[in-house]
Amino acid sequence: MNTNNLCKLSILFLGLLLVASTRAQKPGFLNQNLDVNQRVSDLIERLTLRQKAQLLNHRGTTVTVDGFSIRADQWNQCLHGVKWTEPTTVFPTSIALGATWNPGLIHRVATVISDEARAIYNGWKINPQFKGEHKGLIYRSPVINISRNPYWGRINEIYSEDPYLTGQIGMAFVRGLQGNDPKHLKLASTLKHYAVNNVEVDRMELSAEVEDRMLFEYWLPHFRDCVVEAKAQSLMASYNAINGTPNNINRVLLTDILKDRWGHEGFVVSDLGGVRTMVEGHEKGAMTYPEAVGKSIMAGCDFSDSEFEQYIPEALYSGYLTEERLNDALRRVLTVRMRLGEFDEFSSVSYSKISPDTIMANAHRKLSLLTARESVVLLKNDGILPLDKNKLKKLAVIGPYSDLFNHGNYGGIPMNPVKPLQGIINELGSSVEVIYEKGGEISFPRVRKGFIPPAVDRAAEIGKAVEAAKKCDAAILFIGTNTDVEIEGIDRETLNLSGNQQQLMDAVMAANPNTVVVLMSAGPLAVPSAKKHAAAILQGWWPGEEGGTAIASVLFGKYNPAGRLPYTMYESDAQVPPIDIYDISKGFTYMYVKGKPQYAFGHGLSYTKFDYSNLKLSKKEVAAGDAVRIDVDIRNTGKRDGDEVVQLYVRDLNKGYIHPASELRGFRRVSIASGETGTVSMELPVSSLAYYDTAIGDFRVIPGKYELLIGSASDNIKLKSVITIK
Repeated sequence: MNTNNLCKLSILFLGLLLVASTRAQKPGFLNQNLDVNQRVSDLIERLTLRQKAQLLNHRGTTVTVDGFSIRADQWNQCLHGVKWTEPTTVFPTSIALGATWNPGLIHRVATVISDEARAIYNGWKINPQFKGEHKGLIYRSPVINISRNPYWGRINEIYSEDPYLTGQIGMAFVRGLQGNDPKHLKLASTLKHYAVNNVEVDRMELSAEVEDRMLFEYWLPHFRDCVVEAKAQSLMASYNAINGTPNNINRVLLTDILKDRWGHEGFVVSDLGGVRTMVEGHEKGAMTYPEAVGKSIMAGCDFSDSEFEQYIPEALYSGYLTEERLNDALRRVLTVRMRLGEFDEFSSVSYSKISPDTIMANAHRKLSLLTARESVVLLKNDGILPLDKNKLKKLAVIGPYSDLFNHGNYGGIPMNPVKPLQGIINELGSSVEVIYEKGGEISFPRVRKGFIPPAVDRAAEIGKAVEAAKKCDAAILFIGTNTDVEIEGIDRETLNLSGNQQQLMDAVMAANPNTVVVLMSAGPLAVPSAKKHAAAILQGWWPGEEGGTAIASVLFGKYNPAGRLPYTMYESDAQVPPIDIYDISKGFTYMYVKGKPQYAFGHGLSYTKFDYSNLKLSKKEVAAGDAVRIDVDIRNTGKRDGDEVVQLYVRDLNKGYIHPASELRGFRRVSIASGETGTVSMELPVSSLAYYDTAIGDFRVIPGKYELLIGSASDNIKLKSVITIK
């Protein structure tokens, strides 16, 4: 063979080696040496239009690109525990988490939840035959809507009626879900439901009429906190419209505010059926599905149901959608999934080391117990609590909630949950005789066609409860609401007790003056007769798998309660403005409530006493960009160690526009031993005192005087001072 032919063969051989080497290389989107943006761009370039549409359907089919399968159906729920087909740790419902007033604790709760979520995912990745339903890493939590509407059926899912408290708890939860690895997300948190969503009736058709100032000052601050500060990766557009524009196609909400003003780099997902509401709900046939899909994506909705997969090609061809915006939606969704490590070697993701053995770990159950304890609010105490079991011979445990466990919504399945009755029996052992009577019903069976509810002698039930109360040293009455009364899809019509619980409560209190009422509800209840006649009242919420243990530990003094109300408990239905009014200045929440409420926002008692003194401000004259450091001494003057929740409110003393009676701007939950004094410090940024000026379309701080109010509740102010903004 001559030299020329040898050279040609060598070149051909080298070329074949190069081709083989190139083919053996991973595609760019799987190359972990490239940055995320390059990888996402590479993936998008490889997708067909059909595949793009499939990947924007959150319940779509698996897409295969260059031999790599991209799973669909990658989302789940975890409001107070991972929703799964197998048991997981179940914490108190979200409103109880808000009642702890403890963001540090809630961060720990969310960290445990995300550990268990990752453990489920890891179990599937390690073993495709792993037990239970396979779950992805995008989680639709937390719900950070606010309970302007005290009748709202989804109050169990939210944290508060106050934007500041909601924002603080929400940020802690988001950070706990998403983790702190600079390279990979632990989970992707989806904030629900954006925005002005707190009515269930006709939620797919209603329009909330809200002026800009109220929108930016009340309905959006907590969303901004969780997006800008906590970097939540996703938001869900709510079903309702705002001022006539359905949120799924609300460009101002989804793009101008969220993405442009706040700099959100993640994605927006529609609520289930969100596109369908454009055609069959709000617009009533005025819009076709291709048009609805196109308008949704162009407005800023990036991710949705099967309508996206089915109609994106037609929307693009018909001119309702641009390819540039389609690719932007893909980039947002795929960037989040890339940051979750879905396209990386499994072992290279730090969170892959979380073992399935962590699911329902003993430490997790202990944290659920601690959280339930910290959530309990002592509303009233005439001195009967804590009960001394050494002085009890017989104890009546009465009420339809005594032997009931309520899962709440969007949580998990618990293992051996402790109900209130069992918690009390466990606490007392055999030293006290416990007499149990159900006594009444939370709700009466609904009459359905072909179904006849069983006959119940309700008077006889109450009669048995009365007899039990009479023969005992004390009675503990467990009453409240269940998912027949308040849950997604249902709004309450009254703050009064449902079923025959009011009659039961009045009869038991009359039979035994040593009656302790425990309210097991999510939303607020109006119980004026209990406030007048009960020896004590606890708000126990829907308290998770260790709820019975937690409540018993409070009743018998093993734990000193320090939960605080995260909303106003109105005196009666007459105190609540019409529900279709979204301007809270008309009488909603602690900021504008008319008259004295039954129990105020922030209210909660203790088994000890705290004195406030020595209020110090770092400065009393400040500029708009400054911050004020606030120090106050808190002394525990009682005989028990306990927690105090120190609350900072601000009152604007300037005239010329409507402003709240006071607004929460800081709080600290602190533990102080009996006889000890602790100094509590808070920082108040002057920027937090800004109001939304509609003339400039932005927030600004008005020079003038502002009163700082320090206390243990919105209606229990201990110390005051005034600052002047120059």
